[in-house]
Amino acid sequence: MNNGQKDVQFMALTLEELAKQAGVSRSTVSRAINNHPNVDPETRARVLAIAEKLNYQPNLAARGLAAGRTRVLGLVIPTGVAALFSDPYFPILIQGISSACNAHDHSVMLWLAEPEYERRTIHQILQSGLIDGVIVSSMLGNDPLIKALTEHKKPFVLVGRHPTDSRVSYVDVDNRDAVREAVAYMLRLGYQRIATITGPQDMTVGVDRLDGYRAALRGRGILPDPMLIANGDFTEQGGYAAMQRLLPLEPDGVFVASDTMALGAMRALREVGKRIPDDLGLIGFDDLPLAARLDPPLTTVRQPVTRLGATAVEMLIDLIQEPDPRPRRVVLPTELVLRGSCRTAF
Repeated sequence: MNNGQKDVQFMALTLEELAKQAGVSRSTVSRAINNHPNVDPETRARVLAIAEKLNYQPNLAARGLAAGRTRVLGLVIPTGVAALFSDPYFPILIQGISSACNAHDHSVMLWLAEPEYERRTIHQILQSGLIDGVIVSSMLGNDPLIKALTEHKKPFVLVGRHPTDSRVSYVDVDNRDAVREAVAYMLRLGYQRIATITGPQDMTVGVDRLDGYRAALRGRGILPDPMLIANGDFTEQGGYAAMQRLLPLEPDGVFVASDTMALGAMRALREVGKRIPDDLGLIGFDDLPLAARLDPPLTTVRQPVTRLGATAVEMLIDLIQEPDPRPRRVVLPTELVLRGSCRTAF
């Protein structure tokens, strides 16, 4: 092929180019492609035949923009890229969101950027008109991202409740009550000196799970000991380091605010010869696939991660299609899954 020529069969044809090939106006081509009644049948047949011959593909994004909808949902997870790929929670959540989008004939756009970059670029993305709405997961407390979404009047849903704004729609589990029940279970088994490895305290989920731990102790008349509370960051290394800090305090049980951190805590215990559950009992949170494969298998709070993602999609599409200032709230159930990391009797 001559370098100065273009092969129309292998280029992205526009309506103008298709109209030139068919010898009609652009508007006639548009009406023919969209099956408009005010097109001569012979002309429609000729346009469609040329479109098929030249493998014309309509610009769906442009069509969506013209209609005011793109059928694309944005997903923002304000955490570092390394954490996004190292924590098994996020792939399960993304799978739930992606599957639900596919089922509802939508696409999902994931922003992979460090949190500070995401906050600097959010206004550009929201003004681009490329997305119909946004799902935000693992939000930090009072994140400016939420303010930007509100200012742009862009429909959005949180995976996890907002700590202060009662106007925000979200899907979540009752983290506080789920942890309260888990720690109460350890107390009923006879554990007396129960510590906790928390999630980040600048995240609502981390605060709620710590509140649940404290509530369980107070329910049994036990004053929570600040020394038995070790802050973690939802990473395996964070759980390992927190467990190392707790070991000199000799707890007989530990509630760990995520399964990923529990994996790190187990590693720290094995390094010093501590046996689970003989020397120390553990309960995690999430019931990720790894929980059942640990040695011993991890007793943990199961939350429906895939369903959280799917419910967020359904809620957001509903907000887009039926705008309503009243917030949507869905709280999904959890379940305490009993395995071998806790003794059943003392």
